[in-house]
Amino acid sequence: MNTKQILLDKIAQKGGWVNTHAHFDRAYTIDEVTFKQVYAPLKEKWGIVDNVKRTSSVDQIFERMSRATELMIQQGVQAIGTFIDVDEAIEDKSIKAAQKLKDAYGQKVQLKFMNQTLKGVLDKDAKYWFDMGVEFVDIIGGLPAKDAGRESEHLDVLLSTAKKYNKMVHVHVDQFNTDEENETELLAKKTIEHSMEGKVAAIHSISVGAHPQSKRKEIYEWIKKAEMMVISCPIAWIDHPRTEKLAPSHNAITPIDEMLPYGIKVAIGTDNIADVYKPFGDGDMWTELKLVLEACKLYNIDALAEIATTNGLDVLGISH
Repeated sequence: MNTKQILLDKIAQKGGWVNTHAHFDRAYTIDEVTFKQVYAPLKEKWGIVDNVKRTSSVDQIFERMSRATELMIQQGVQAIGTFIDVDEAIEDKSIKAAQKLKDAYGQKVQLKFMNQTLKGVLDKDAKYWFDMGVEFVDIIGGLPAKDAGRESEHLDVLLSTAKKYNKMVHVHVDQFNTDEENETELLAKKTIEHSMEGKVAAIHSISVGAHPQSKRKEIYEWIKKAEMMVISCPIAWIDHPRTEKLAPSHNAITPIDEMLPYGIKVAIGTDNIADVYKPFGDGDMWTELKLVLEACKLYNIDALAEIATTNGLDVLGISH
């Protein structure tokens, strides 16, 4: 019994892979300078990438995005969701590059764009670029941790704006693998508050696994009530550093095995490719799914095929 081939065949029968989360405009930017910074904490890296963004031309960004898109097409990916930076460091260059990408590849693969909010959305200048990005993207992106202490306000801006423009929302939450974070639950509650059920996806949700079982069950119930979807990027977070903080025994992977019995729709993405965040990231979809099935001990072939395909289409708002 060739289990891998059976799974790959099912994925092909469903139209091919869906990569729901990436950052193609920063792909392939690792160099001798940034490689020396790969051990910097995540929040420092949010600023480290500014130099790349400021010095990149529209054509250079387009070339990077094209290279990553070609890689996806070669793997049989049918749809891609990629964030693009839109802020004072890069201005509208990624928007222009993304439009070129859509013109060049829109007939070959389904493309959905989200705006990255590395500068937050509450500061006046940050809000200016956020508003510009909203006009272009298909799905509104968010990063509440960037507006630390005001996460609730950050989500209010995202969700009210999405409702105004009738767009979905993808939000980076619970990225630090600690029970001090509870952004996934907050996002679910805010989704309900803004009547955005079924239109919101939580990206990563790593810290959910750091909570006690009773709390995890509460979070899953809130996710279910909000009809919220979840995106897991296993390779991006398996490297989370160990700490001396006591927590339930768990790994740094979205607890997909616990989410599925609640009817929570989970999809996968590659996240960063060959940049300061993931210098060895190669965008291999099988590697992402393989890590999911091993880390979560999830051997249900039909469920894995859905995670790799149709769930991703739903997360991107693509009918099937």
